[in-house]
Amino acid sequence: MPLPGPTSMPTSGRIDHGVHVLPLRVYYEDTDAAGIVYYANWLRFLERGRTELLRLLGQEHSALRDERGINWVVRRCAIDYLKPARLDDTVEIVTSCGELRGASLDMLQHARRGEETLVRAELVVACMGDGGRPVRLPPHVRTALAQVAVSGKPLGSPSGSPRSRHIRI
Repeated sequence: MPLPGPTSMPTSGRIDHGVHVLPLRVYYEDTDAAGIVYYANWLRFLERGRTELLRLLGQEHSALRDERGINWVVRRCAIDYLKPARLDDTVEIVTSCGELRGASLDMLQHARRGEETLVRAELVVACMGDGGRPVRLPPHVRTALAQVAVSGKPLGSPSGSPRSRHIRI
């Protein structure tokens, strides 16, 4: 089998049944001394899932920042580590949106190996302007994210919106 040429591109994953799915491989650098994925690396994997979702929807971070002065910030993250992943495992980061509000939204994510859920995370992500103040989610971004918005329970999550279960603002 020939090696990929210079035209091969990294994957942004796919939209599958109303959720974004990003396949990842666990590398040596991702593991700890026990040979399992180091807990903080799951945050990086989840970030890649959110970033590639936006890219696949045509809403890249860099374009939103450069053209509209919008930056994305994680306001809150609740994460449950359920089962380990090990060197050379292939995992999928599954991302969907919960409630879409004026300047923030709920992101619902989980990591799976096959049908097995390894990690589950619920986040509140906010849109911030260059001056550090909240800005409204642009209508075109809201429309794009609606493709992965769920009502009720997201795939692999025991609850609905993280705001309704955990966050009291």
